[in-house]
Amino acid sequence: MAAVGAAGVAAAAPTAPAQGAAPVAVSVPDVVPADAPAPAAAPAEAVTPVVAPSVTPVPGPAPTAAPAVTDPGEALRARIIGQATAEREAAAQAERDAAAKVAAEHAAREAAARKVREQAAAAKAAAEAKAKADAEAAAQAESERRAALAASYIKPLASATLTAAFGESDPWSNLHTGQDFAAPTGTPVHAVHGGTVTSAGWAGPQGYRVVVTLDDGTQVWYCHLSTMCVTEGRVTTGDTVGRVGATGNVTAPHLHLEVRPGGGAPVDPVPWLQAHDVAV
Repeated sequence: MAAVGAAGVAAAAPTAPAQGAAPVAVSVPDVVPADAPAPAAAPAEAVTPVVAPSVTPVPGPAPTAAPAVTDPGEALRARIIGQATAEREAAAQAERDAAAKVAAEHAAREAAARKVREQAAAAKAAAEAKAKADAEAAAQAESERRAALAASYIKPLASATLTAAFGESDPWSNLHTGQDFAAPTGTPVHAVHGGTVTSAGWAGPQGYRVVVTLDDGTQVWYCHLSTMCVTEGRVTTGDTVGRVGATGNVTAPHLHLEVRPGGGAPVDPVPWLQAHDVAV
């Protein structure tokens, strides 16, 4: 039995059949009598040493450090500091948001105010341009009107009643040298044509008198005035030279108009006016 190698023992050892597997037949050697000579020892076989293969260790996951034990007071302190920091950050963000909102509102107000100012400036410029254009148009129209008047003749009074005519005898037994236009005191007396004032003042029986000499030398006398509105300089057709009155030898307020071509003897004013397209 001693000669049985490890391999033989391993082979001799019965192996429990697996459950449900067929039984395995084991061959048992014959029993040798006790007084039988011992068999000769087999020459020892050379044993080749078995060298274990070298194994390169594979790094595994790093060991997880055990959580550090935190002091309750320190944990509370950390939590308070974290909460305070978060609140400060939230407050700072709120301030930034509020500042951005205020800046946006300010920019919007500035834009609106700038738009209002621009609209007001544009409206003012348009109004000024219109006023300037209107003034220029009015000045042009007035210039054209005066030019047309300067070339025309008009009645000395817009509304009046013809009374004493040229050539009639007046209450003072004198030859009447003009045409009378009866009207209330203060009625405006207009220049029948443009010219230059060559005399203005008291004229005895003719009261206050303004004499306008036309460019062709004809003198036009405006007599018995209550007021002299011009006493010198140029006048144009339609200018107010005075106002109706009752100064001098009169029996009632009226304008005594005389026309003296070339400054000489008087002529009848009515035909003279009619010759210049003035209906009297």
